[in-house]
Amino acid sequence: MRENTVAFVFPGQGSQRVGMLASAYDKFAVVRVTFEEASDALDYDLWSLVMSGPQEALNLTETTQPMLLTCSVALWRAWGEMSDVLPRIMAGHSLGEFSALVCAGALGFADAVQLVRKRGEFMQTAVPADQGAMAAIIGIDDSEVIRICKQVEQEQNDVVSAVNFNSPGQVVIAGSAPAVNSAINALKEAGAKRALPLPVSAPFHTQLMKPAGEHLAEAIAGIMITSPDIPVVHNVNASVEADPEKIRALLVEQIYSPVHWTACMRSVIETGAQNIVECGPGKVLSGLSRRIEKTLKCYALEEPEALLEIAAELK
Repeated sequence: MRENTVAFVFPGQGSQRVGMLASAYDKFAVVRVTFEEASDALDYDLWSLVMSGPQEALNLTETTQPMLLTCSVALWRAWGEMSDVLPRIMAGHSLGEFSALVCAGALGFADAVQLVRKRGEFMQTAVPADQGAMAAIIGIDDSEVIRICKQVEQEQNDVVSAVNFNSPGQVVIAGSAPAVNSAINALKEAGAKRALPLPVSAPFHTQLMKPAGEHLAEAIAGIMITSPDIPVVHNVNASVEADPEKIRALLVEQIYSPVHWTACMRSVIETGAQNIVECGPGKVLSGLSRRIEKTLKCYALEEPEALLEIAAELK
């Protein structure tokens, strides 16, 4: 590969599962070391939790976030031992933006692990359990989703909005549980092919997360952030940023703002990236990338054999 056309993307919540990265943990010493570093920072055995579960424990937001960040950083470090190819650009979905910034050299790993655990706590406690909801809306224009959410908000004087623009025709909405239910019904009537409630207990990336943003701003104030060695596209504005203080502000704003993932991937593609490497468990972002641009070649790093094959192909 004479020209570097590689971009790395980092998954967010929803990609976690019991036993993830088991083969990579056995194969690569650097993966084991990375989990040991995270366990030391968190003061509990993170790898034991990954292997033993139960899944309900992995799904707790304050656990999920440091766990997924550690998985991504571990695979990034394994990639660095197998390949000298650095991506031209990076992007991460929600929590994955923190993983990207660690791998780009802008955030220290131990700092980030502790920070995202707090981020998870702040997000979970911003809205009482079961009072918020999220749902995936499939098969209707983004503009129609936005319009109907605004209409429901006005009619009910409540909160519901489009929060994850994942790919054309796939948008996640979130807000108070009654408003989300009303929006689901209205969107089905407007022609949505599917409207699927998501198994979460808080309305992430809505204005209801403003209290979480205030707490995160306090927590992140004392953490060192530097200009990234590799450009990172941010969820809030689908743009790269080099100024550490602006990065700090964007990470706070992201917690109560929509994730513009389709726009982020368009920004990635505009740099000339043609090969998208998903650095984390699962293949969620690979699937979204293909929906956004069918010509992209997508790879997932989780399995050691795949990592070695991808390193050889993209050298």
